[in-house]
Amino acid sequence: MSHLATLIKFRQMKYKIVIQPEVFDDIQEGIDWYNSRQKGLGKRFFDAVQQEFKTLRINPGFQVRYDDVKCLPVKKFPYMIHYCVKEESKTVMIMGVINTYLNPAIWEKRTRKTK
Repeated sequence: MSHLATLIKFRQMKYKIVIQPEVFDDIQEGIDWYNSRQKGLGKRFFDAVQQEFKTLRINPGFQVRYDDVKCLPVKKFPYMIHYCVKEESKTVMIMGVINTYLNPAIWEKRTRKTK
């Protein structure tokens, strides 16, 4: 199989996204905070998070930050998506969308709890 054919096959692989309930609160808090700063900024934040979720469906192979937890920065916003990948079921488990200004112990505790 050529390199190009391998890349095409890889792009077609899709992972299922599973979002932990706390993540919806993370996103809503971000939306509310950004909307309080500027009208429409919360929507831009939400759209950026959604775009990164799409990226993870195709390619979840980003850097491991701690334990088996990987992180993907949200473009243009100081947030990281914390997730783990279960290759056997082709599942990406989203455990947090966390503001990078928060104490790291907060999200490490949560992600250890949800594994």
